[in-house]
Order: sequence, then structure tokens, then C-alpha cells
Amino acid sequence: MRTRLCLWIGLFAATISPAQTPPPKPQPPDANVPQFEDVAQQAGLTVPHISSPDKKYIVESMSGGVGLIDCDNDGKLDIITVNGSTVERYRKGGDPLITLYHQDTGRNGNDIKFTDITRQAGLTRKGWGMGIAVADFDNDGWQDIYVTGFGGNALYRNLGNCKFEDVTEKAGVAAGGFSTGAAWADYDRDGHVDLFVSRYVHVEIDKLPEFGNDPRFCRFKGVLVQCGPWGMPGESDLLFHNKGDGTFEEVSKKAGVDDPHHYYGLGATWGDYDNDGWPDLYLANDAGPNFLYHNKHDGTFEDIGLLSGVALSGDGLQQGSMGVAWGDYLHEGRLSIFVTNFVEQGSALYHNLGSDSFSDVSVRAKVMKPTYPLVSWGTSFFDMDNDGWPDIFVDSGHVYPQVDTIPGGTPYRQPLVLFRNHRDGTFEDVSSVLAKLPPQSRRGAAFGDINNDGNVDIVVLNVGAPPSLLINHNDNPNHRVLFKLVGTKTNKAAIGARVTVKAGSLVQFDEVRGGASYISQNDLRLHFGLGSNDKMNEVTIRWPNGGTEILHDVPADFIYTITEGAGIQQNAALPPLPQR
Repeated sequence: MRTRLCLWIGLFAATISPAQTPPPKPQPPDANVPQFEDVAQQAGLTVPHISSPDKKYIVESMSGGVGLIDCDNDGKLDIITVNGSTVERYRKGGDPLITLYHQDTGRNGNDIKFTDITRQAGLTRKGWGMGIAVADFDNDGWQDIYVTGFGGNALYRNLGNCKFEDVTEKAGVAAGGFSTGAAWADYDRDGHVDLFVSRYVHVEIDKLPEFGNDPRFCRFKGVLVQCGPWGMPGESDLLFHNKGDGTFEEVSKKAGVDDPHHYYGLGATWGDYDNDGWPDLYLANDAGPNFLYHNKHDGTFEDIGLLSGVALSGDGLQQGSMGVAWGDYLHEGRLSIFVTNFVEQGSALYHNLGSDSFSDVSVRAKVMKPTYPLVSWGTSFFDMDNDGWPDIFVDSGHVYPQVDTIPGGTPYRQPLVLFRNHRDGTFEDVSSVLAKLPPQSRRGAAFGDINNDGNVDIVVLNVGAPPSLLINHNDNPNHRVLFKLVGTKTNKAAIGARVTVKAGSLVQFDEVRGGASYISQNDLRLHFGLGSNDKMNEVTIRWPNGGTEILHDVPADFIYTITEGAGIQQNAALPPLPQR
């Protein structure tokens, strides 16, 4: 979380300077920006995240993730929040790792309601929860939950209808240490999703560094704060290969993703940045170089972060990176990377130039300045107004409550940031539409269509408080579509599948991901805004094993279920478009 100058060589400068493909001609977006309303309290999301008020130890600062899951296959998203803990509570046995809210909203979707079903669902393991990732690891058609934590993780197998079995030890994925990020992908394309787990600092609960003790690592702008991560040993990362029999084998060293230098790992996500049909892995490291693991198609990976230009800032600095997101924000057919960072660094946008090369365009894209004074975490590219161009959301919050004693300093509770895509490689800060939402110290954020109205909503983790549920009241008359993919030859939840949509002059794509943002889980369904196009000329699904299917002349404004090898199996109409 603190910047350290890294000795750098001319090679880095060379990797960020290739001429870019000229962007499309700017098309000024409509001035209207969707309004977001926090309905968490009236919807029943009332369980507060557990955290000490003074954050004397680094383990008290990093939780936690939020996630979206359809745990009973009823077509409505349910919500998972990590509960956190405190040193005192953990020493007494800890707290339930997560809370699961089942969505009870009626058919009209207007009165959004959730019920806490954690106990009856069997989600009773206690500890100190950190992050969440969702997939169907056993290909039985029910979405399963993996929870990272301090001192031990959990794998909950969905038995059907939101009843879960704790199979952590049986599956061999308890991990231990200080686990943070988790991300699922079928990296060897054998039909079974594998699991990457990032780990942070090495700390023992009975040997915690004394608050403010070391002047080098326990001070922030002269104020006593928690120690770390600098001055603390890091931990290795883990890769669990799915053996297809309900168990996993830890293969991180053999695969080349174990991080022998023990950097401080946080947000992790898989994405096919080079369009070769194999999932690659990006890992945000706190106060160290980030990793881009290129998939070599033989069960091993090569870190090309430094050579490709995504390990450091554009001026060669290590950053305190937290959350991560992939997105083709310029409609070039390539995934770029957005990374949230510590205060006085700003979020980073790495533009994918092709040929394993990225350029840090954070300043040019106008995403650096608004995030520079913030400590940012949860994030994603998402199309907030269904115009077909991905926008960006960022939540923030300091790790040190003590900063509120610094005159004129960055506060502990911080505002939300919303960027609108200007279609020319730049973004407009439209955060003013979120100004009515009070500042908080926030962490994870998850993105998905909660009320099935065709608009992407956001769930946000508030440290020490109940979560926020930000419902998107978009009144743009733009068309939209959602796709739920079901694998048959490939993994059942279609993690790693790519959908490319052609609608008029719009061509866009996205991938199904198990784990993203800051240690959180987005909707496994893929959402696309279609602008004025009331149909899609062509929809191409590239399944995780590389096989493709193409659908033609698909009407907009539906939620489609597409089964591998069988095409569209189900559709549900979205509500009528607003009239303007």
C-alpha cells in the first residue's frame, strides 16, 4: 500500500510506446446518467460486516468481498457478503465466514426483498472471512461457493436449492495462511474448473506486530497506524487443479504461479487477453509488481507482467494494487485491464495494444485524477446505461481510521466514483449522481442485474456496516440482453466462455468469470447494452474448450439461457423499455 521506486530499464519504456490503433470517431454520449438508489435496508440486507473501529492490525483492514449467486436456479440473483471478524472474536473461535441472502422478490421485480438463510443453508463454518468466488466445481448444475479467509478457507458444495455441504477438507482446498483473492478457471481445458488463491502477508494471531511500533512501517504521514504490509513477510499463492472427482491437487509451483518472492497478493481474475482461447491470469499485488501469467497451454504459465507493461505504473513505480477488472472499453476486440490502487497513486488503466503489449493510459483516459486522493478497491467495467460502451465504477475507503486526525488529509470514509465511457478512449467523471450516497470505508463490489430489469446493479461491502445495494434506475430507452450459459462438454457454469455480440455497428464481447473486482463475484450471466438496436445480427459463443456456436438474428430485450450444443433453451422477456 505504499509506493516504492523500482529500478527500471529502457525495456519498460519500449513496451508502453508502440503506436496505438486510432480510436473510433468520438460520439458524445447522451447527457443523461442513470441514478442509483441504495435499497439495502428495506430489501433486508441488514447484517453488518464485523470490524474493529481502530484497525490496529493489518488483518482487520482487508476484508471483505461480496458475491452474486443463483443458489436455487430460480433465475434471480442471491447475495453473499463476507462477515469479517476482529482479533478478539477470532481468538474466541471467529465468526461465520459469510451471510447468504435469498432473493424473494416477486415477479414484477419492483419490491426487492431478501431473506437471510445462512444457517438453514448450512453455511456455518467460523473463521475470518475475506473474499468470495463462485463456480460449479463438480458440474452438477448447482453453483458452489469458495470463501477465502485468514487462517483457513472454505468450499461449500451446493446440494441443490441453496442447501450446502462443507467439503473443504474432503476437497483439499483449506489452504490456510492469509488468503484474499480467489478465481476459478479451467486453465487446462479439461472440463473441470480449477482454483487460484492469492495470499497476502504472513501474520500469526498471537504474534501480531505492535500498533505503531516500527517508525518505517507503522506510520502514515506522521500518524501511528497499523504495521504492514511493508516490513512483513509475504506468502506464496496457490493453484488447485480440479481432479474431477471432487478433490483438488495443489500445483502452483509446478505451474509457475506460486510467487516465490512472496509478494502481497490481493485481487485476482482470469481473462484471455491475447485471444488464443486459453485463460490467462492477472494478479494485483499490494506494494509490489503485479503479475500477468500467460497460459502456455501445457499446464504452466509465464509471468510477462514486466515485459508487457502491466506490472508497474507508466513511470515505473510499484503500486498498492487491490481490485482488478478486464474490459474491451474501445471495442477493439482486446481485453484491457483496470486496477484500483492506494492513495496518491490513482487507479490504473492498461490499454491492450496487442502482441503482449499494454500501455498505461490512466492520465490520458482521465481516470487517474479523480481516484488519486482515494484508497480504491472494488471495481468493474459495466454498461450502466445500455449504450453498448462499458463504463467504470470504483469504490474506496482508507485502511487507517487514524487519518481523520490529519488536518486536510484524505478521510477514512470516502465517496464512490463513476466514470462514463466517452467512446474515444477517455472517461467522464459523473460521480455527482452518487453524491447522495454517504461516504464509507468500502471494499468489495459485485455487479449484476438484481431485479432482472435489464440494468446492471451493484452490491458494495461497507466495512463495519451492512452492505449497500445500488439499484440502477436507468431511464434510457436503449435495448439490452443477458445470457446465461450452460456447459455440457465444458464446465457446467461455462466459466471462461466468451460471448461476442454484433448488433448493427456495435461489436462487443465479454467472458464468464469466477472471481473479479476486489475479492468478489459478479453475476455469471453476461449483460450487453445494445443502444438503439432491437436485435443482434450475430451472437458467437466460444466455449471454454475452444468450440464455437453462432446464433443469427436474435431479438434484444430478453434473458437467454444457452446450452452448449443445443442453442437457446429458454428465454425470459425483460420489462418494456422506458419511453422518452
